[in-house]
Amino acid sequence: MDMMSGSSGQSEVSGLYHERQRLELCAVHALNNVLQERLFTQEAADEICKRLAPDARWNPHRSFLGTGNYDVNVIMAALQSVGLVAIWWDKRRPLEQLSLEGVLGFIVNVPSNVSLGFLSLPMRRRHWIAVRQLDGTYYNLDSKLKAPVPIGGEAELRCWWCDGSWGSSVTQR
Repeated sequence: MDMMSGSSGQSEVSGLYHERQRLELCAVHALNNVLQERLFTQEAADEICKRLAPDARWNPHRSFLGTGNYDVNVIMAALQSVGLVAIWWDKRRPLEQLSLEGVLGFIVNVPSNVSLGFLSLPMRRRHWIAVRQLDGTYYNLDSKLKAPVPIGGEAELRCWWCDGSWGSSVTQR
């Protein structure tokens, strides 16, 4: 599997690697943004989908249109392929219980408004975002942002999660 092929809409701001949204590839962008390098492509994610459901007529891990929209199983398999482990965090648990020691970053599924150009549609879909710490500051690396947005230190990150600055809810287990 060649994880380096394909094009990317990336930008590097303040030394941070940040891919911009293309199609429904937010899971791919979130993976690359949290890892801070371009390791995964749509082709690599599609290959993971095939491995997860080799006999499926319609692959349940991605959009049937072939535009992405990958599920958490693809993200977990991708992280595992580079020697990392995804750990579920149930949003009903108090954030004080979350130990940030040893955490490389976060990939979070949040609600997102749907738009066609400048037209905002009255519906919401799910969207994967990445959060990563660099030099003591956490950054929102959402691929829908033009550039990474600094969140702050650990206390600000916890407030950011609590006050819903990232969206209205995090996916539950």
